[in-house]
Amino acid sequence: MASDKTPFEDFGRKLDRGAKRVEEEGEKFIAYFNDEVVPAIRSNSTKALRVAAEKLSQLANYMEQEPPK
Repeated sequence: MASDKTPFEDFGRKLDRGAKRVEEEGEKFIAYFNDEVVPAIRSNSTKALRVAAEKLSQLANYMEQEPPK
């Protein structure tokens, strides 16, 4: 006896499984992004700001020491 499922039902089930897999992978990606990428960006941004602040401080010191020309 042939399957009671129509091709459309089979397609729907496959689509449901695929959607569930995409959702699971999306959740894994979001967790990775939040746990790994965001902290790295923040850390590097903080370092860049500290370097910029130090360079600006050095420039201010130089400007104070050099007489205007």
